Amino acid sequence: MTATLPVSRPGAAAELPPAEDTRSAAGRPAGRVARTPGRVAPWLVRGVMGLAVLAFLVLAVGPHVLGYRTMTMLTASMAPEIEPGDVTIVTPIAISEVTEGMVITYHKPIADRSLVTHRVVSVETGSDGSVRVQTKGDANRAVDPWTASLEGDTAYELRAVLPEVGHLIQALRTPVVSQVLLYGAPALLAGWLLLTIWRPTRDENEERA
Repeated sequence: MTATLPVSRPGAAAELPPAEDTRSAAGRPAGRVARTPGRVAPWLVRGVMGLAVLAFLVLAVGPHVLGYRTMTMLTASMAPEIEPGDVTIVTPIAISEVTEGMVITYHKPIADRSLVTHRVVSVETGSDGSVRVQTKGDANRAVDPWTASLEGDTAYELRAVLPEVGHLIQALRTPVVSQVLLYGAPALLAGWLLLTIWRPTRDENEERA
């Protein structure tokens, strides 16, 4: 008697279960989230340091190198072009170049002779070359109640306005903020250096992934 053994049809073999990924779906996003602070922190530190360096260059170095001056507007007499707390950048020009419509910064000829930044509405040139001006704030209804003689050979013309920077400067001058910057800036820089040194390379990140 001949025994017949059943033969499995081609392709009828039981399918193998799919290989399981040792990295769980839940684990991968968590790993990415965990690495996010390490990636963001260096850029955040670089941004803060970059802004600090830029402010130092514009407000401290630039006036000595390029000859311009920076001043904080205290009143709203030139609004909306210049609001209180804005920082103005002015450059020197010859007093003979001062014309009507120009915004200049000069010393008031009254009281404490404080600086004022207003628009020129009239110019008078004397026979001796002296220049007298009348000015007015854009937001004021009346012309300034004085006629100012520009001293020296140069006047200062408005060139640019840095909005709200004056408020930041005033905040930085407060004792609390000054102490934070004094001790916090070096700590921030040290943390940036440590992150740069200890941050894993891209190859190491790929291997861990």
